[in-house]
Order: sequence, then C-alpha cells, then structure tokens
Amino acid sequence: MSKVVHPYALRLGVIRDWKSRWFAGDPKKYREFLRVDAAIRALILKRLRTAHISGIEIERSQKALRVQIHTARPGMVIGRSGESATKLKKDILSTLRSMGLSSVPTLALDIIEIRSPETNAAVVAAMVVESLEKRMPFRRVLKQTIEKVMANREVQGVRVQVSGMLGAGSMSRTETLKKGRIPLQTIRSDIDYAHDEANLPLGKIGVKVWLYKGDIFPERAGQPRGRVEDRRPARRPARAQ
Repeated sequence: MSKVVHPYALRLGVIRDWKSRWFAGDPKKYREFLRVDAAIRALILKRLRTAHISGIEIERSQKALRVQIHTARPGMVIGRSGESATKLKKDILSTLRSMGLSSVPTLALDIIEIRSPETNAAVVAAMVVESLEKRMPFRRVLKQTIEKVMANREVQGVRVQVSGMLGAGSMSRTETLKKGRIPLQTIRSDIDYAHDEANLPLGKIGVKVWLYKGDIFPERAGQPRGRVEDRRPARRPARAQ
C-alpha cells in the first residue's frame, strides 16, 4: 500500500537540499548538533510567529554557526536600526549557553527577504491562518487565497486544505479547494508544502498548502539545472471515418 510522504523529504538529494548542513568532524556530536538545531528553530518560530517565516537554514563549520531566516516581512525581524535582530541573536546565544554545550560557536544571523510571498507555501499558510483567526468565513478565505496565488505566473497549481471545527460546527471536518495541477508523485516536480495551525475558540484548525511551480530537471551535458514549464503537446483532432 502507498504511504503518505512529506513532499520535501521525498525530493531530498534530487531537487532539494537539506535545511541543516554540518561539518561533523566528530560523529559523536550528532546528538548535540540535533538538539541545538531544534532549539534554535523552536525559539525563532515562537518569537517571530507573525513575521511569515518560510524557512530556517543552519550551516555549520568547525568554529562558526550561521542561521539564515527566510521571511516575507524582514522589517519585523530586523527592527528599527537592527534592534530586533541583535536581541534575537543574544537570545539564541543565551539559549545555547544554557544547554551545557562543550563550546559555544560564533553565531552569524542572516535575514533573507522573500521577493514573491505568493509563491511560498509557508507564507500562504500563514496568510490563511491570519484570516481564520480574524473570524473570516473559511470558504471565502480559501477562494481568495487560491485566486491570489494563481495570479502569479510561476505557480501552476495550488491546493489548500483546512480541517477542524469549521464554521462553528459541532463536528470536525475537512474542506479542500484546488486549482491547477499538483503532481505529487513526480520527483522532478517542484512541490512546495507547508502546514500551520490557527487557534480559535472552538479549538485548532489545521491548514495545509501545496504549491506546484513547474519541473526541475537535473544537469544535462554541462547545462545548468533549470526549471521548465509543463508544456504538453495538444491532442490531434480525430480523423473523420
């Protein structure tokens, strides 16, 4: 029987790269590195919940640690004159010191802006969560979100799913709205996926977003890796008998 696999994990090593890249000279430090990465991600996501964080990448060298934060609202992360970024960096360092590490590495914090937020699944899921928490009707939210996403030329398909106590109902249910193609089982398909939760008086509502942005082919004969659009040949009309 088939299994449900995360679209990102399914494409690791093919068209996706790892979000944590380490130089692990000592394999015994794997547990320590894993704990540190989980603590850093939990702190950033908790502190910057409203900043539309799409991803956190962590790079390690022998003596340095670099954290890259991809966000659609860099002004909220940086703050006035860089005050928020400086405070966030100090909080990360204090968290690392409190974990009892053998040595605290040199920390570098990079804030990377997302140019087109509608092409990022995490940002789209955060937009849906914000609208639901403002008590907007979920069907209107789904329809407006899909129309806004499909207005971008890079997106060829989108699917948004919400589940929970929708519309103040007495039972939880799932509603899905889709437009375009979402080829989940094609490895070269650039599928962006994100999951988020909206906190409402009746409970949490889960939000899942899938975005399809064309196919990515590996390098061929020295040519750089590139994205191609889905161009299927038109069907020929049937000949008259």
